[in-house]
Amino acid sequence: MALIKKEVVDKIIQQADITEVVGDFVSLKRKGQNLWACCPFHHEKSPSFSVAPNKGIYKCFGCGKAGNSVQFIMDIEGSSYVEALKYLARKYSIDLEEDQSPAAMQAQNERDSLYILSDFAKQYFVNALHKNDEGQSIGMPYFKQRGLSAATIQKFELGYSLDSWDDFTKAALEKGYQLKYLEETGLTIVKQEEGKQYDRFRGRVMFPIQNVSGRTIGFGARTLKSNDKKSPKYVNSPESRIYHKSDVLYGMYQAKQAIRQEDECYLVEGYLDVLSLHQGGIENVVASSGTSLTENQIKLIGRYTKNITVLYDGDPAGIKASLRGIDLILEGGLNVNVVLFPDGDDPDSYIRKVGDTAFKAYLKDHSRDFISFKSELFAQEAKDNPVKKAEAIREMVVSIAKIPDAIKRSVFLKQCSIQFGIDEQVLISEYNKIALTEQRASRPAPSPAPASYAPGSFEEMAAEAEAAAAAEAAMYEEEETQSTGDSDMLRRREREVIRFILNYADKEVEEGLTTSQFMLGELEDIEFKTPIYKRLFDLCRLKLEQGFLPTASEFMQHEDKEIRTEVVDLLSEKYELSKGWATHEIIVPHESDLVTYGSEREVLRLKWRNVQLMIKDHMESLQHLTDAAELDKTLRTIKALKDFEKQIADLLGIVVSR
Repeated sequence: MALIKKEVVDKIIQQADITEVVGDFVSLKRKGQNLWACCPFHHEKSPSFSVAPNKGIYKCFGCGKAGNSVQFIMDIEGSSYVEALKYLARKYSIDLEEDQSPAAMQAQNERDSLYILSDFAKQYFVNALHKNDEGQSIGMPYFKQRGLSAATIQKFELGYSLDSWDDFTKAALEKGYQLKYLEETGLTIVKQEEGKQYDRFRGRVMFPIQNVSGRTIGFGARTLKSNDKKSPKYVNSPESRIYHKSDVLYGMYQAKQAIRQEDECYLVEGYLDVLSLHQGGIENVVASSGTSLTENQIKLIGRYTKNITVLYDGDPAGIKASLRGIDLILEGGLNVNVVLFPDGDDPDSYIRKVGDTAFKAYLKDHSRDFISFKSELFAQEAKDNPVKKAEAIREMVVSIAKIPDAIKRSVFLKQCSIQFGIDEQVLISEYNKIALTEQRASRPAPSPAPASYAPGSFEEMAAEAEAAAAAEAAMYEEEETQSTGDSDMLRRREREVIRFILNYADKEVEEGLTTSQFMLGELEDIEFKTPIYKRLFDLCRLKLEQGFLPTASEFMQHEDKEIRTEVVDLLSEKYELSKGWATHEIIVPHESDLVTYGSEREVLRLKWRNVQLMIKDHMESLQHLTDAAELDKTLRTIKALKDFEKQIADLLGIVVSR
């Protein structure tokens, strides 16, 4: 791929407002200095996803995702670093001046070739529909029969594949497209052992599949031969580097703006459902294209709205098969409604039968929350059969347990108890069993994001502050004096040193001496043991030797993702000081106000931990010494180290037991 010049990259990162970039995908709410939301990368009950505008970073304290604006686009869109930069450049109207690297260009050309070929194929099928006699006599009548207007056919770029063995393949090869790309996109099937190659799509109407950016990535194709029992009704493109069916929803490119505006997404099954509803003025509609709903597809919808209405036809078997997908939607924290059409009708046939106005009225009048719909469905099936009724109730509780919101869970449990005529407490007990089982099966959840603080009296807050300070001191002393977990303790101390250097690199501990200069100078003889912090310490030292301060913003653009992620983590603050303190005129200094004190303490703490480990190593070596001179030398070294340990402990105010 083309390499973007460093000065252009710097300009993109400088102009890309993290709040605007994240806000395009997530609804943010301000709490204190930062903004918070439920994480778009994992399911959670309370917001743990934080955006710090003043630092230009985001951080999820649940799943650990973190970075700057570029990293966010990489994470949310699944794009490469360069693709993310190009996205931001387009958003902020920045011209890209790119350096050409032959090796990099070849890598990007692989993907670009697939996109270009897919676009050529789309246009080929469009031309076949509109300009070829076969397309006009076979393909176009089918679309007209289904009630599609010329405007809809054009808007969704529908097409037709000729009923020919290799007409498309020949046309593509003549245009210079390589056979390997034809095979990878699935447009051409290659039989190497037979020396044959032929079109995958023959004699079918074509539905181009696009990603959220509008680029063609694959195709769905419907046969028009009703008498051919061997040929499947629908054929889709196979997976490729640009097409992953579990990440795509048909019609999302055309629907995303309407979904945002309406704050609701209608989910249907087929291509024609999308086309008919869109034509009828219901543009906030997408299709799963007959496949089971996936977690990534739910996340895709969740970027634009938290409200999904699933439109079912009247087929009971189809409804039952779709229930698992609905549970996934609930688990994703989205609100789910259901509309059931009369037997024999699907969204496409029903809107053509009753018209646009009546269809919209039907959606409004028959939309029901999913839990009510499912409980009624299961209750009707169970009727007077106690065993089926018990199974149905358990199924309902499993679905309710997927809902992250506690208030919604409580409402639905009560509603379910009425529907099945069973004591609500029994359902609550069953829910608790399910929740406990899931909790044991997973790792402990992180602490929730900070809630708004309701200040009490001055005396209560003062007592609380005193208790918190005492608890913190006791915890630190216990941590620093325990003999187990040496490597973990050392890692914490090294982490805190790096965190201080990166957060306060340019803050002065005294006139003419910055925090980074002081800490790097004091620790020049210390060898860091934790690999990531050793690398960061060495990078900081190198920057200082070159005459520059080691700024965090530069490290956030480092080529190594591990370094970028760790730096963002070191800059992120999970908790903020409550406004209650200021309300009661209690002055609580921030860490940034105590940089001199803090930097000195962190240097001493790391030295103290290193001295303790050195003492431990020398003590262990005593067991293997037989030479009297070596034994005496080691004992003297241990005594000197212990004296040094005592000096540092005195400065830290820690009592060292002998």
